[in-house]
Amino acid sequence: MRIIWQGLKVTFGLFLVAGLTFASSVFAVLLYAKATGKEPTFFASGPVVLAADKPAATTKVTAKPTPSPTAIPIMKSAMLDVPVVEQLPELPAGCEITSLTMLLQFYGVNKAKMELVSEMPRDSTPAKLNADGSIGYWGNPNTGFVGDVTRKQRGFGIYHAGLFPLLKNYVPQAIDITGEAFELYEKQVASGIPVIVWTTIDYNQPYKWVTWDTPIGPIQTTYSEHAVVLVGYDETNVYLNDPLSGKKQLQVNKSQFIDSWTAMGKQGLTYLNK
Repeated sequence: MRIIWQGLKVTFGLFLVAGLTFASSVFAVLLYAKATGKEPTFFASGPVVLAADKPAATTKVTAKPTPSPTAIPIMKSAMLDVPVVEQLPELPAGCEITSLTMLLQFYGVNKAKMELVSEMPRDSTPAKLNADGSIGYWGNPNTGFVGDVTRKQRGFGIYHAGLFPLLKNYVPQAIDITGEAFELYEKQVASGIPVIVWTTIDYNQPYKWVTWDTPIGPIQTTYSEHAVVLVGYDETNVYLNDPLSGKKQLQVNKSQFIDSWTAMGKQGLTYLNK
């Protein structure tokens, strides 16, 4: 028993000496690191890179982005002086092309509505009626104007996708902002640029929808579809140039207008600053 106890004391002594030696080594390394500012290799968090292999320091230069409507802080109100053009009497169904006329004239393109209407894209698909007299097959307003814009025969209208190519032809910076939040539309006006928007004749949500088939698939819409130019806004109202009434900066409740604009697919055409 005594021999075993003597063996344990010797073993414990050897471990104690080894531990003190290791601790002294670590302490020496830490003192070296503190003095030189270099991290000890066995404490490094990543691969060791020799000084000769380190890449030279570079300065990254980032180009300043071109300002966009989303970068413009929203203002509580804004108003633009956009010339108003009436669609009547020549174009009873021509609210969209007349609204485009206003936008282009504000931009600086000296074109009259009757000049532009001859250039407007059209879907000339003839209407086919159902047994009850409703339309079963007709053109698609996303392709071009459907029907007769003078309403001497059956006429309907044109949507953003159909009208956009004509705007782009005159304004290279034209953009289709359909589907974007209304805040972007306000920022456009705040930046000094009006927007063509789709709504309804009375600025209320449609009370009656119709559906017909077209060469590119069925479409649901309303005969109360209307297009105007957004020229201003404040906290509670929007201000519109209405080609049907001929009124300039017509005041409409903002919430009411947004509901009708949303129902019509949040359609909008405008352009970026030159």
